[in-house]
Amino acid sequence: MNLLVIDTATEACSVAVQVDGKIYNRFEICPQQHSQRILPMIDEVLHEANITLKELDYLGFGRGPGSFTGVRIATGILQGLSLGTGLKVVGISTLAAMAQEASDKFKVNHVFAAIDARMAEVYFAEYAFSEGIVRLIAEESVLPPEVALPETAENCEYLGVGTGWAAYEALDVDNKVNVISDVIYPNALYMLPLALAQIEAGLAVDVEDIQPVYLRDKVTWKKLPGRE
Repeated sequence: MNLLVIDTATEACSVAVQVDGKIYNRFEICPQQHSQRILPMIDEVLHEANITLKELDYLGFGRGPGSFTGVRIATGILQGLSLGTGLKVVGISTLAAMAQEASDKFKVNHVFAAIDARMAEVYFAEYAFSEGIVRLIAEESVLPPEVALPETAENCEYLGVGTGWAAYEALDVDNKVNVISDVIYPNALYMLPLALAQIEAGLAVDVEDIQPVYLRDKVTWKKLPGRE
């Protein structure tokens, strides 16, 4: 299966492609430069993989949560790529991507992912590692940092990933979580296994049906013309 995944939801910008089991990727921290960098990065990985867009089978993108502008950039780019190729798409949680990276690198079973959501809030989710991928516990939320940690933090050894921990001391005042400083941003490389799991489960959709995730209810996404 040939799969391309992109992400621009945070300060990081990343692209990964899997072709015949081989993986090629790019990752840059480039705040406010995503719209300039994402297309050249896509071209670079496709050239390195010696494949064209039309030879891909599926597309994926970091569907949020993250910065509103960043999520919209990835969504718009994905729309263009899919409309030009007819490929089906999957959306991957940015929180899950960081949890997947932590689980892959540190062989842990439990991860708390927290992204600084500004406005004194964090995007937050809890994950457990099972059968090679992380699986969401409860649901993704946007909430004040002082109430984010669930009671299970008392009973399990967790890793913490994302920008939320450094941004808000109140997120873990009792130091219950081992925060991993080198897993700060989502990376398309670690979205690949999550995207593949969705595809294998039959969850790939037409691009008209993709749903960016902002978590804040007051933010809306205008779908393609003709779609309500």
